[in-house]
Amino acid sequence: MPYVKPEQIERAKQMDLLTYLQSYEPQELVHFSGNVYTTRTHDSLKISNGKWCWWSRGIGGRSALDYLVKVRGLSLPEAVIQIDGQTPLTSSVSSKETESAGIKKLLLPEKNDNNDRVIAYLVGRWIHREIIDYCVQTKRLYESHNYHNAVFVGFDRQGIPKYASLRGTSRRRFMGEANGSDKHYSFSIPARSKSSKLHLFESAIDLMSYCTLEIIAGRDWRQDSCLSLAGIYKPKQDIGESTPPTALMQYLKDFRQISELSLHLDNDAAGRIAVKTIQTILPNKYTVSDEPPERGKDFNDYLKIIMGIREPYCKER
Repeated sequence: MPYVKPEQIERAKQMDLLTYLQSYEPQELVHFSGNVYTTRTHDSLKISNGKWCWWSRGIGGRSALDYLVKVRGLSLPEAVIQIDGQTPLTSSVSSKETESAGIKKLLLPEKNDNNDRVIAYLVGRWIHREIIDYCVQTKRLYESHNYHNAVFVGFDRQGIPKYASLRGTSRRRFMGEANGSDKHYSFSIPARSKSSKLHLFESAIDLMSYCTLEIIAGRDWRQDSCLSLAGIYKPKQDIGESTPPTALMQYLKDFRQISELSLHLDNDAAGRIAVKTIQTILPNKYTVSDEPPERGKDFNDYLKIIMGIREPYCKER
């Protein structure tokens, strides 16, 4: 656990959430109405008058520090370093300018000298070593220096990193995103040759688990393209008012040969609603099939079950 000085904590407490998002994550800030703002990731989280409230979870606070701990799940030292140990992306940015300009400068975590902890973590989740090695060699995956997180990188069509999700490799559960991440370009693995089919997952680890299952079945794990949605897709309550996941729409725009989608989302309420929404709102030119894991909550659960080390997940009735 990193050590932070009391004066660092005090400085961090002084920053409100609106200032933090304007300075460090302008792409995450969305103007809602009047002096009220929300975030792209959590549209039920509202910011106004120096306070914020995540209405769907019934939690709130005043500072950016509260937000990073309660919403992002960072430890207090990690949150303090996140605020106190960076330089703002811009010195002065209005929320309207931020939203219209869509400024996104990806700040990738510093790389560690090796990837030993990340490799051990993924092997421990039964991800096939061939897949891990491919992702490391193509710079889609590496180990961060400070916290030894697994960093899953997404690229645009020119091969420029635009997105990075972070996953803790210790026993303490941690998931996050690198500052400046653009959800249009989430973690993906392309087909070995041109393919018209795309497999869709909630997370990079589910994607890699599916590829591992393909190897176990004796199939080419790069026969088709695979894309992670970088988290749970949450459509609006009225499906007709929803828009498809940002990462999916960007991928379909960039790879126009895609005509068939296989949805491998979780076996839970959120996953089932997401599947129904995507099937409903995507244009008819796409063939969309629902292919959740046969057992388990997600594809890593299913992989563990196949490997005989975990009991099946029981869905609520």
